[in-house]
Amino acid sequence: MDRTDTERGHGLNVISVVIPIFNEEQNIAPLYRELKTVLGGIGTGYEVIFIDDGSDDASNEVLQGLAKDDKRVKLIQFRKNFGQTAAIAAGVEHALGEIIVTMDGDGQNDPRDIPRLLEKIKQGYDVVSGWRKNRKDPFLNKKFPSAVANKLISWLTRVKLHDYGCTLKAYRQEILKDVRLYGEMHRFIPAYASWVGASITELEVAHHPRKHGRSKYGLSRTSSIILDLITILFLQRYSTKPIRLFGGAGMLLLVLGGLTGLFVLLRRIVWGGVWISPMILISFLFITMGVMFILLGLIAEIIIRTYHESQGKPIYVVKSMMNFE
Repeated sequence: MDRTDTERGHGLNVISVVIPIFNEEQNIAPLYRELKTVLGGIGTGYEVIFIDDGSDDASNEVLQGLAKDDKRVKLIQFRKNFGQTAAIAAGVEHALGEIIVTMDGDGQNDPRDIPRLLEKIKQGYDVVSGWRKNRKDPFLNKKFPSAVANKLISWLTRVKLHDYGCTLKAYRQEILKDVRLYGEMHRFIPAYASWVGASITELEVAHHPRKHGRSKYGLSRTSSIILDLITILFLQRYSTKPIRLFGGAGMLLLVLGGLTGLFVLLRRIVWGGVWISPMILISFLFITMGVMFILLGLIAEIIIRTYHESQGKPIYVVKSMMNFE
């Protein structure tokens, strides 16, 4: 997500707002009007980057109309739906501002919170994460699993935040320039930032009920988030020393295998038991397969990252762009 020094120089007094859009045709215009009012009162330059993530409704037509009328509105259109993480990655890559704000395009985030996020940045923080303390979503399939996930992520990454899933966040551009995003990893950017010593804070933000359209996310994302969390932990703790993980697991399995074999041998010699127990073999087969699949998944994650980054292959394909030089 790096840019040339000249481009970065142009963004010293610019705020970039990055908004992924997927089938939000009725929410776009009201959101734009609110953003224009709020950003116009900040007293600095700004750009609003909408990323159409393969919408199949009239979202792109609405966005094109806004971009034609306002050159500060920039549009990136994907050829198909690549996901929210890819959309945010594209927006950040093309943003010129020294401060980058991300937010949802469904109208549930409040643009009036942006000046408060920027005030925290001015106080010296590198990342300001929104906290939807009074979240206006269903409890069973939204709030409860989110609360459990936030506790788990905070505990494992050691970055204590109440709401990792809140898209409304503000970042200093230099924090994001070397971050590579895959899967659902946009929610883990604060954890990435903590690795390089970024100062992180949290701010309570408003959250409105959805007025139009329907949510694209639910319990189905839980498994992918857990797998991404495993990847994050691996990269955080073992990316430069994987032998400590794989070697440690191998040594543990060797010890367990040796102790089990010794037990079977002693039972045969002392008590005259059988050499082979089918249940033990089945249990060890499942354990071994589980360990192998997890390790293969982690190795595959490293391989795919190397593939993308060494060849410069993006995780999205752009169909068209507007108002970008």
